[in-house]
Amino acid sequence: MIGVSDIDKSIGLYQDILGYETIEYDEIGEFEDLKHLPAGSGKYRRVLLSHKTPRKGPFARLLGPTKIELIQSLERTDCCKIFENRYWGDWGFIHLCFDIQGMDDLQKECEAKGYPFTVDSSETFDMGEAGGRFSYIEDKDGALIEYVETHKVPIMKKIGWYINLKKKKPGQYLPNFILHAMGMNKVKD
Repeated sequence: MIGVSDIDKSIGLYQDILGYETIEYDEIGEFEDLKHLPAGSGKYRRVLLSHKTPRKGPFARLLGPTKIELIQSLERTDCCKIFENRYWGDWGFIHLCFDIQGMDDLQKECEAKGYPFTVDSSETFDMGEAGGRFSYIEDKDGALIEYVETHKVPIMKKIGWYINLKKKKPGQYLPNFILHAMGMNKVKD
């Protein structure tokens, strides 16, 4: 669920760039499930978006299908940028993150549609045991959307087994046995 100041102005990003083209519902009213939240009473518009086709990419089967609900208060006009006076990493929801392939093409598409990258590591950003290219855009209200193009990820750290995804053909899934092997890296208490 993402709060926006104007669904009609925001929905294009989520449909056209992020691929949530299907509107499952578009409702206006007072909603029981919001009433227990601060400022949850009142009139809202809610639009639930989903994608028709399964996501493609190395981790798509692991992450599965997703939906995004946009919500707009129809009574409040005192909204500010969602991250005003907050720091990246504050407790709570900080941004959406998408596993992608083809960052250069995505960058061109985002720029052409008015959403230039605000941060871009450009090359592989080494995080020790993993690495990739990381970039961000902002929606119309300043909500951060991160794109991660994974380049290197550990499969079995104990034996030094890593996979280089830079050479992986776009749109291909990682095999199930590799996803399973990655699960063996969990820290156990």
